[in-house]
Amino acid sequence: MSTNARLRALVEVANTGSVRGAAARLVVTESAISSALGALSAEIGVPLMDRHGRGVRLTPAGTCYVEYARRILGLHDEAVLAARGEVDPEHGSIRLAAVTTAGELLIPALLASFTAKYPDVVCKLEVGSRTALWPMLTRHEVDVVVAGRPPAGLHQIKVQAVSRNDLVVVGPPDIAEGFVAAEATWLLRESGSGTRATTTMLLEELDISPPQMVLGSHGAVVAAAAAGLGVTLVHRQAVRRDLDGGVLVELPVDGTPLERPWHIVTQSACTGSTELLIKHLIAHRELGWHAVRGDTPTPDRDRR
Repeated sequence: MSTNARLRALVEVANTGSVRGAAARLVVTESAISSALGALSAEIGVPLMDRHGRGVRLTPAGTCYVEYARRILGLHDEAVLAARGEVDPEHGSIRLAAVTTAGELLIPALLASFTAKYPDVVCKLEVGSRTALWPMLTRHEVDVVVAGRPPAGLHQIKVQAVSRNDLVVVGPPDIAEGFVAAEATWLLRESGSGTRATTTMLLEELDISPPQMVLGSHGAVVAAAAAGLGVTLVHRQAVRRDLDGGVLVELPVDGTPLERPWHIVTQSACTGSTELLIKHLIAHRELGWHAVRGDTPTPDRDRR
């Protein structure tokens, strides 16, 4: 096995928690995975895994090393894409990642426009929580992240473009008259959601502790609000049809609307295909993206 193959074996064992799971992911035998881990441990000089019941677990050294392994593999994949994109960016690949709401609201139009002009660029998309996506960019596992403002502490990244986005409080029309934020039930997203974190901050700033109900997704909180179960902080773009149709109304709450622009963030050194995507989005203003000039904006509390 090559060094890359050994590193992938380690990462997949860490991801799945078992040799069997890693073998299934990589479509190899379990003995091949065990051999790869043994060879890697011997090369480094310390054990990276130990037995735990019927499975395996990372040793402290393995926990440390696997994070480097993720970065090495991500950077290698990025290097391959960069080399191919340098030769022919219109036949390259782009690895995108987006937070859930951006994946629903922005990515379809973005990709439809781009792939219509560049059909031979392969675009791969990951959709997940903010806390999952930024580490992927740090480890070079993705080329582009579409989310809110990047958190503090990220290095060698570049904010390429921004798109306007406002967070507003919405609820059913029958509660608009005499609405009191402290007395309403607030509908919250799932744990790990950036919108939920922003809602919590808003309630803290308002110094109120209203009743709360936690639901599992953006769609669930919007549907619950429309059904009269409470109010929620949400992206105005996401409920435009409901607002226009009178199913929901925007409610007056101090401190809102909250301006929280979407950001397109890449590595400081982009692949040729990624640069092609950025230029396309900025050139097609109907998509709503505007180039960022100067330094990367200072990270703030925006957590989408």
